[in-house]
Amino acid sequence: MTKQNRAVLPETAALTVRLDALRRNLRTLGRLSGPAAVGAVVKADAYGLGLATVAPALAAAGCETFFVARLEEGVALRALAPRARIFVLDGALAGAAPALIAHRLIPVLNSLAQIDAWAKAARRARLPAALHVDTGMNRLGLPAAEQSVLAAQGRRRLARLDLVLAMSHLACADDPGAAMNRAQLSRFRAALALLPPMPASLAASGGILLGRDYCFDLVRPGLALYGGNPQVPRRNPFAPVALLTARVLQTRRIDKGESVGYAATFRAKGPRMIATVALGYADGIARAGAGRGVAFIRGRRVPFAGRVSMDLLGLDVTELDMAGLAVKPGDEVELFGRNIALEEAAANAGTNAYEVLTGLSRRVPRRPAGKPAA
Repeated sequence: MTKQNRAVLPETAALTVRLDALRRNLRTLGRLSGPAAVGAVVKADAYGLGLATVAPALAAAGCETFFVARLEEGVALRALAPRARIFVLDGALAGAAPALIAHRLIPVLNSLAQIDAWAKAARRARLPAALHVDTGMNRLGLPAAEQSVLAAQGRRRLARLDLVLAMSHLACADDPGAAMNRAQLSRFRAALALLPPMPASLAASGGILLGRDYCFDLVRPGLALYGGNPQVPRRNPFAPVALLTARVLQTRRIDKGESVGYAATFRAKGPRMIATVALGYADGIARAGAGRGVAFIRGRRVPFAGRVSMDLLGLDVTELDMAGLAVKPGDEVELFGRNIALEEAAANAGTNAYEVLTGLSRRVPRRPAGKPAA
C-alpha cells in the first residue's frame, strides 16, 4: 500500500454521535423511571447511530440489559458486550435455538409455539426466557386466548424455563392523553396476575414519560436514549445525540426565472444564491423534504431549493449572501442536531424521527465524539 493510499479521505458528510449526550440521556431516563432498571434498545444498528459505538458506551456507563430485534443483531452485540443481558424481540424462531444458546441470548417468546419450542431446547438445563403478552397492539406477543391457555397449563409448559421478564408494548405512548394507555396498563396487570411471578416491563421511551405506574421493574428506551422526543409537541427532556452534517460543494448565483434541480420545481422569483450540498436520498435525505426542508449554516436557517436528488441537495443561501455571510465550498451544513431538532427534520420530510435515524445510509460515516467510557 502506498503512502497516498493510506491518506485519510476527506468526508463530504458525517453523522456525529455525541457520547456525552448519550450517557446524559441514560441518567435522565434513570431519574424518570425511579427504581426501575433501564435497559437499552439497540436494534437496527442502534437506531442507525452504530451499534459498535453505542453499545460499549452504554455498557461502560452502567447499562446491563439490551434489546435487539433480530438474532443476528444479538450475535453482533454479544461480541461487543460480553457480560450484558441481551433480549431478542423476535423470539425463538425455528432453527434459532443453537445460536441463542451459544451466544447466551434471551428470546422474548411471543406465542405458545415459541414457548414449546424453547422448552424443548431446554432438555439439559433450564433456559432463560421472557414472555411477551399482547395487550392490544396486535403485533407480536401472546394474544388473550393464548394467555388463558398458559394460565391453565403454565406449570407444565413453563417448567423448563427460567422466566426472567414479562413484557408488553404500548401502542399510543406518544400521546399522553390516549385512553388506550390506561387500557393497556390494566390489561398488562391482569396478564401478570395469570403468570408466575417475574419482573415486568411495559414502558419504552414514550411510556416512561407517562409516569411511574408504567415503569414496573424495567424500562426499554430507544429513541429517547438517542435524543429523540417521544411525545411531540411536549418539551424534549433529552439531549440531541445525533448530528448530521455535510459539506458545500459549490455555490452559484442564478437569475430570475432560472430553476434548480430535477423537474425545475424551484424557480427563482429574483436573483438567488444557491449552495449545492453533498447529501441526497442515497444518504437517507427524504425526497419528500423538497420545498419544506431547512438546513443550518453560518448561524442561519436556510431552506431547501429544488428536489432532493440522489447525491445532492440545493440550499437557498441568498439571505446569507446579502448579510455579508457568503457561503463557500467546504462550509459545513447541519441537517439536524444542535440547531434543527430531529423532530423538525422528520416533520419536514413527512415522517417520524425513528425513520430519519434508521434511514441514514452507511455512505454517511458515523463519527463518535466525546470520551468512549463514562
